[in-house]
Amino acid sequence: MQIQINSNNSIETGEPFERWATAELNASFSRYKDDITRIEVHMSDENGEKVSPDHTRCMMEARLANREPVAVNHHGANQDEAFRGASDKLKRVLEHTLGKLRDHRARESIRREPDLDNA
Repeated sequence: MQIQINSNNSIETGEPFERWATAELNASFSRYKDDITRIEVHMSDENGEKVSPDHTRCMMEARLANREPVAVNHHGANQDEAFRGASDKLKRVLEHTLGKLRDHRARESIRREPDLDNA
């Protein structure tokens, strides 16, 4: 699972943030490591120089093996809040998306071979 962290010109993520974010994502999504090929994180400051609540935005996209990618957004007062909110949302989306897939695989098919002993 690859992790890619991006930011626009209005926000500075820096190497310490990238190391921390990579460690957090690896720990949080380790159970999906066989299903996720890459997670992309995009951090941005929506208001630039203006001060307002929830001005930091984090968009996370998980690229899944053999499936369409899923993406979430979260706005927060700072990078940490925006990142954690987006991570929590992405975890819920993946639990729902991949959980349905795993549940479907575990069920028996309604199409069964007819019982040849009773024929």
